[in-house]
Amino acid sequence: MKIRVVPVLLVLAMLPYLSSCSFKQADATASDQGIATDSATIALGQNTFTQNCSACHNFSNDGIGPQLGGITSAVTADWIRSFIRNPEAVIASGDERAAILHEKYKTVMPSFASYTDEQINGIIAYLHTRKSKKRKPDHPDALKDPIPEPIAMSDLVVEMELVTQIPASSQEGQLTRICKLDHQPGTYALFVVDLRGKLYQLQNNQPKLYMDMPALRPKFIHQPGLATGFGSFAFHPEFQRNGLLYTTHVEGPDAGKADFTYNDSIPVTLQWVLTEWKTPTPEAFPFKGEGRELLRINMVGSYHGVQEITFNPLAKPGSEDYGLLYIGIGDGASVEKGYPFLAHSPNRIWGTIIRIDPAGSNSANGKYGIPQTNPFVNRADPNTVREIYAYGFRNPHRISWSRAGQILASNIGHHNIEALNIILPGHDYGWHTREGTFVMDANANMSNVLALPSDDAKLDVTYPVAQYDHDEGNAISGGYEYWGTAIPELKGKYLFGDIVKGRLFYVEMKDLKLGSQARISEWKVTLNGSPQTLTALCGAKKVDLRFGRDHSGEIYILTKPDGKVYKLKKARLAKEGV
Repeated sequence: MKIRVVPVLLVLAMLPYLSSCSFKQADATASDQGIATDSATIALGQNTFTQNCSACHNFSNDGIGPQLGGITSAVTADWIRSFIRNPEAVIASGDERAAILHEKYKTVMPSFASYTDEQINGIIAYLHTRKSKKRKPDHPDALKDPIPEPIAMSDLVVEMELVTQIPASSQEGQLTRICKLDHQPGTYALFVVDLRGKLYQLQNNQPKLYMDMPALRPKFIHQPGLATGFGSFAFHPEFQRNGLLYTTHVEGPDAGKADFTYNDSIPVTLQWVLTEWKTPTPEAFPFKGEGRELLRINMVGSYHGVQEITFNPLAKPGSEDYGLLYIGIGDGASVEKGYPFLAHSPNRIWGTIIRIDPAGSNSANGKYGIPQTNPFVNRADPNTVREIYAYGFRNPHRISWSRAGQILASNIGHHNIEALNIILPGHDYGWHTREGTFVMDANANMSNVLALPSDDAKLDVTYPVAQYDHDEGNAISGGYEYWGTAIPELKGKYLFGDIVKGRLFYVEMKDLKLGSQARISEWKVTLNGSPQTLTALCGAKKVDLRFGRDHSGEIYILTKPDGKVYKLKKARLAKEGV
């Protein structure tokens, strides 16, 4: 049973596919429906849509939500207004359309009562300008339930403790947009970043502002998009000696000259920027130093950007991998926006994990190095992006290492499959022709997946070692193998979860093997001894779950809507009693 948290326009977008007899009033003219047609209102609506809706929807292909062309021909403007303001009330009233949608999604979308009349009217006016496109038909062999086996609840119950709450960065919507917790090498110092531009250090479990990105980079933006802003940070392994810190952040489409571009007929929505910061006093608080831009990437859309930068924590001084920076780069929404040729190639940086040497200078821009052991360094094609370590990802959201030295990367899927991969140099992980262990055709209905063909081996795709479908969740939140000592019950487990639903999963490390998919199990949490769910704790339908790990290998859980940070403390099996 598919249960999803859906944004307002996703719900509205489904309406053209429902019975037209229920919507006979929708064909009234714009003036009859009170839909504005003046350029100022349409422009306002376009801006509101771009800032708040475009991460999930477009007008060419289904994305996180269906494409939206023709919405105002399917439903009346008054119905849209009512549903945006209070969907739960519309459902409770017995409205036929709302009941159909509620039955389909098994959840109630959040209300948008804070939207002004001007904002709602603007959105409707803009949507009215986008006409219906013929929906790509379902493939006759499309799988309705790609992975029918449900994820079972295990006996594992883990006690959490509340560590801190990050200061609110907005008074509307999510209080924070915290997305990463990590530690400073060689110390026990913990840091948490908020996409809206703040990096905090936890001092005695109290968040103190360490770096203010908007102040350091005035062109910084954190909209549009679900993951736009101060995306990630990574301290150099020798930060205590060299004072080097690396960050990714977003700027506007014309903010600077990009190092990675495409044909100028393709839109640029924003740019992701990788910066090296150097402080002469690593022990200083807050951060004081200068930044050096390393690379800048144009993005077609506002999602699937540069969500992860990290160093190999197992690499030792003098080893080949020491001091090399791994960077997860999404497809920039290029596939969903209709430009699949920008991804899935060693000649393109989008949809890849790259590896660079920040101390080198043999890159095209001369600002960083390309390691000679990178897999495509000696490839004959002159268009090769030699920074690439592996490719074929939609959104390589989190990268971590196992104790055995395996690189593990979570890849957020499209409409069906969430995946965990073992990363090998030079390997192809399939997107956009594969979603998990299934066929996906970017030129057809992207909501469909099919079984692999009998001759699949000729494509030489490396498939996930664990995966789940959208019966279980919506977007994988990559985590870590447990390296700590406080909770022996977690030894040998890789902990992860679902971003949207906040469900908590694990796989046994011994079961992660190329060529097969490990069994995923669910686990529960308690707080102050009482059973809890993250949904209930954060008070939001979308949990926006993230994981972190400290110097000792202990695991933390972050929830964006309330900005809370929890630490896993102890565990027991449910059969022993909770």
